[in-house]
Amino acid sequence: MNRLPALLAVPCLALLLAGPAAGQSMHSLELLRGEEVGINPRYLLQDPNGRAVTQEEFRGRFQLIAFGYTYCPDICPTTLVEMAEILKLLGDKAAKLQPIFISVDPERDTGKVLKTYTEFFDPRILGLTGSPALVRRAADNFKIRYAKVREPDTPPDRYAVDHSAGMILLGPDGNFVKKFAFSMPVTEISAQIGDLLNQR
Repeated sequence: MNRLPALLAVPCLALLLAGPAAGQSMHSLELLRGEEVGINPRYLLQDPNGRAVTQEEFRGRFQLIAFGYTYCPDICPTTLVEMAEILKLLGDKAAKLQPIFISVDPERDTGKVLKTYTEFFDPRILGLTGSPALVRRAADNFKIRYAKVREPDTPPDRYAVDHSAGMILLGPDGNFVKKFAFSMPVTEISAQIGDLLNQR
């Protein structure tokens, strides 16, 4: 799949690439291997309309969760392109899966920004955010690390966020199933999720 046109078409992404922070994002591409033990798949966040959402909202369905932020120049748009492709490959079975994008940049990622961003990739992808404290709690529960990275002499709102990459799958009971590394092929992820969906 040629991802370049899709990535450059995201308005907020294009703005970032034009600014001084371009190329400064330093993402953790590691999957945090071994840290799956101790994951507490719980979150209390808000959807783009400001409605409180927890993991219990989707009981009976699988959840495919990625953490990131809309100003991300590379990893996040690539992950959402892949998430959209997974939904496409699953076909009708995708109805049993809720894709979720949790922003670790609540200062800039308002509900409206998140909604526009996720819908660009696929309208089924739900963007969630919350107060900095609630976002940090959710990230800690999922063993996701993130931190602001700001270049010297740049405006306060121009920064990147270094964060863990990959996607996390929760089962219909809300429990952790597994992590998919950022480098894993989309076809392989889709096949594994498809096999689990077939068992339902």
